[in-house]
Formats: sequence, structure tokens, C-alpha cells
Amino acid sequence: MNHNEIKRELDLIEELIAASAEAQGFRALAAALAARNNPMQRRTLQRRLDVLVAAGRITTEGGGRALAYRRSAAGVEMASSGREAFAASNVGEGYVPVSAAGLEVRALVNRPLQERQPVGYDRAFLERYRPNHDAYLSQEQRDRLHQWGRTSADVRPAGTYARDIMSRLLIDLSWASSRLEGNTYSRLDTLRLIEQGQAAHGKGAQETQMILNHKAAIEMIVESADEVGFNRFTVLNLHAILSDNLMSDPFASGRLRVREVEISGTVFYPLAGPQQISECFEMLLNKAAQIDDPFEQAFFSMVHLPYLQPFEDVNKRVSRLTANIPLIRQNLCPLSFVDVPEKAYIEGTLGVYETNRVELLRDVFIWAYERSCQRYLAIRQSIGEPDAFRLKYRNALIDVVQDVIRSGIEGTRAEIETLAQKRVAAADVSSFVDAIQADLDHLYLGNVARYRLRLSEFERWPFKRSDIVAR
Repeated sequence: MNHNEIKRELDLIEELIAASAEAQGFRALAAALAARNNPMQRRTLQRRLDVLVAAGRITTEGGGRALAYRRSAAGVEMASSGREAFAASNVGEGYVPVSAAGLEVRALVNRPLQERQPVGYDRAFLERYRPNHDAYLSQEQRDRLHQWGRTSADVRPAGTYARDIMSRLLIDLSWASSRLEGNTYSRLDTLRLIEQGQAAHGKGAQETQMILNHKAAIEMIVESADEVGFNRFTVLNLHAILSDNLMSDPFASGRLRVREVEISGTVFYPLAGPQQISECFEMLLNKAAQIDDPFEQAFFSMVHLPYLQPFEDVNKRVSRLTANIPLIRQNLCPLSFVDVPEKAYIEGTLGVYETNRVELLRDVFIWAYERSCQRYLAIRQSIGEPDAFRLKYRNALIDVVQDVIRSGIEGTRAEIETLAQKRVAAADVSSFVDAIQADLDHLYLGNVARYRLRLSEFERWPFKRSDIVAR
């Protein structure tokens, strides 16, 4: 059933409830719907009523067999003002706009645990998805996402846009993704940790490690944008980086799980057999790799990676970073998850776990992406166009800085000219040397990863010039 049909049924039920001065019981509503040539199965009617209650359009009175429904003051106010009841979906503070179908999912996962039917992993949910034939995002939604996310009409190397905003992206995505896992670092704490190596006072080592792991994983995706993809090597290594020093079994990092896991707060029980997990993991990657549209690819990974739970832990983090791969590869605005309410994200994920319905998570995805685009458009405008010279010689700049640091040389003009001979056009050598000198002047522990250097390599270099140090 599509969004418009669900909305029509919800409006009709609310209309029937509003038409009576007294609260309406379940049987009376079912009879009224049948009289209006809209008979509804008991379970369907109950779901629609749950959605209306969750949306604040109706309220309940009594309990048990005496449970009855009455139009709420909010429902009256929405009707009198002519507002679309689900356009903004005022279903609670700190949420996102939710569609009628999304509200239905939300009502289902907000029932008490004892009222929700325990379910296991349904392999058919993955098997029946046909790349480029089926889609979780409609064509209209994909068109809108492309319009928001387009960053340039030019064909540029993979990852160019993400590198342009790298310093902001590292902080935003590391902080926001960690926050969705309950991490209490503030954005300012995250900035100090990433840029200055300064751990926040009073925070646990696990929280600090989680932020640093995100930073390393984002750098891997951006710096290797032309190589990463929906393949076993990329996803396993992303998990290894994101879970580094955080797993109870360190050998579980970067490996598919071989034991059962349980998820608190849900009646969903993930797949248990290692052989089945491996088979579904390969199927998931193969299907994802075949999807042409980058947004459908991104959302597919957000749906199916957490649902499969291929790793002992850190599955949702892997899915959020993996969702960014097609966006970064195609120089679309990345998805930072900044401002995403934790409750909305969790309930959207539970909707997939318990009902195999994606509508609520899709609402969160679309809202979050628009928010990211608005943020990075403003940032991009503030930093101007990238330096064309640096863009042209980006890899050569990285290589020469690496050579200077790893060789333990000072990086004089003569030394840099020698290193540049086979990498740079003769007419550009002087400007190239200037650029390297500027980079060496500002090299410090907060940006060495940009040049694919280890912190230990930088610390051994005896010719440090920057005054920026970690306090």
C-alpha cells in the first residue's frame, strides 16, 4: 500500500472519530468503516489507530475492552489550520519529519516488548531485492537527493569534494556517528582531539578510541576513494579500523562473527550460523556493488548491514561509513549524520530489524542528507574554490612530504627540488617547492594523516617547524 492510500485511511478514521461527540470503541469504528465501504482487517485498523495516537491526532480513554478513541486537541488544531498532518510529523520533540508509512513503523516498534512478536533474520528480505529493478528510494526521492548533493558540474577525481572539506568532515562525521552510539564527546571535544590530539577531560578511554577510529576510517575512505567499494576488502578493513582496541576479542576486528549475538531493546534475533552469515555477507556485497544509483547504494547498506549483523559489534558504525563510499566516490555531498536524533535513528533501525520495513529509516536518511547538504554548502562557500595547482599535484605533494619525513632530511629548497624532478613539470618546480615548504611549516600531529604518515614517523622527524602542539 502506498503513502497516499495509508494517508487516506488515516484521515477517514480520524474523521469518523471526530464526527462523534463520544469516544469511539474499536468495534464501533470497524462498523463505521464498513458502512463507508472501507472495511478494514482488525490488525490493519489497530495499526492505523496506533499511528494516529503516536502522531498526537487522537487520544485514548479507558483500557482493555473498554478502550476508546477521541480526537485530540492537536488533531482539531491541525484540521482547522489546514496543515498536512504528516508533512512535519509533530510526533515528539527532537524527531525528524516522518511520512504516514514511517509513523506506522514507529508505532509498531514503540509497542511494549511483550506485545511484539519475536523474529529472526529473514534471508528472503535480502534475496528478493533485485539491484536496479527494485529500489527502497523512489525515483522522485533519488532525483531530489541528487539535486541537493551535486557539488560541481565538472568531472573530477573521486573524493575531490570530500578532500576539500576534509577537516570539517573528519570532525562532523566522527562526532555525529559516535554520538549515535552513546558517545558523550561534544563537537568541541572532538575538534580538540582530532586537531590537537587532546583527549577530553573526564571521558573514558573507549569514547576517545571511538572518535579516533572514526577519523582513521574516514581518512581511509577519502584517501582511497578511487579504490574502496562494496567489496570484502573494504568492508572488513573498515570494521577493523572502527573496532580497533574496542572489541572484547581483538581477533574479531575485521572478521565475520562466528558466534551468536543479541541486541538489547528488540525482539529481533540475528542470524547465528557462521556459514549462513558468510553467504549472506557475500550476497549483500554483490547486490550493493550492482546498484547504479549512489543514494540507493548508500541506503541499501544502511538497511542491510545492521540487519545482517555480520560482525560481533560495530555493525551500525560500519554501515554509516559504508553509506558514504558511493557519495564520496562520485563527489556528492557526504552524509555526516549531524543533528540526527538518536531516537529517530534507533527506531528506524528497529523497524528494519522487526518488520523489514524501511520507511522510517528512509525518512531519517532523507532528512539527514538534506541537513548535511545545507551544512557543507555553507562551509564550501566560506572556504572558496580549491587551489588548482594543489589539486593538480595533490599526489606529488603527499609523496614528497612523505620522502622528507621518512628520510629524516630538513626539507631545504635544494632537497625538495631534487625530489620534485621526476614528479613535476619543469615550469612548476618553483611553485611546487613553495607549496611543500608551506606544508612543512604547518605540519603537526593533527594533520600528519593527510600525508599518510604515522604519528611515530612524524615524532621521529627532527626538523619540526610548527608551533602547534598538543597540550
